[in-house]
Amino acid sequence: MRLNDLKPAPGSKGARHRVGRGIGSGWGKTAGRGHKGQKARAGGFHKVGFEGGQMPLHRRLPKRGFTSLSRRFVEVVRLGELQKLGADEIDLMVLKQAGVISALAIDARIIKSGELSRRVAVRGVGVTRGAKAAIEAAGGSVAIAVEQKKAGKKQARLDERRKAREAAIAAVTKAPAEKKAAAAKAAKPEGKAKPDAKAAPKKTAKQASK
Repeated sequence: MRLNDLKPAPGSKGARHRVGRGIGSGWGKTAGRGHKGQKARAGGFHKVGFEGGQMPLHRRLPKRGFTSLSRRFVEVVRLGELQKLGADEIDLMVLKQAGVISALAIDARIIKSGELSRRVAVRGVGVTRGAKAAIEAAGGSVAIAVEQKKAGKKQARLDERRKAREAAIAAVTKAPAEKKAAAAKAAKPEGKAKPDAKAAPKKTAKQASK
């Protein structure tokens, strides 16, 4: 076979319509454009999705979800993959050199999938709570700098809200008990104070003169 013998497969290419060549062709007179209107004119054009000026469908429907521009550069690493690595200290560069993640990855996240029985030290890589517990259970360690960066102010706000909620619940549950104790104290009659048996008896005037 030679280059000059190459040709399209039979049926893949059809003859083009030769419009405006008489009524007998089926594409004469208006040449398939119909009667009048913007699309019947030379140069008549409208953009895709244009609906004559009314609000188009893609703007009438509500927006949902979020598309991250960096998602394709953040990869997932399983605990089972860490088990196969020979390095004791694991960071982004070690994962790239081992072929666990792509060379284009800018970040990675370790998830709890598979088993890890050896001791590893993870640095500079995101770790889920379950994966962190599994790594520490195997005797390893996780650098918390990345976790603190990702948690950020949002986690601090959640902690403040949790503390405020606990304080409010404690105040609500404590108030009825205090009211009950105050009512019981008000209803109980106050008796005379009993004399102290151990207190020394008062001296009379004669005993004091002696």
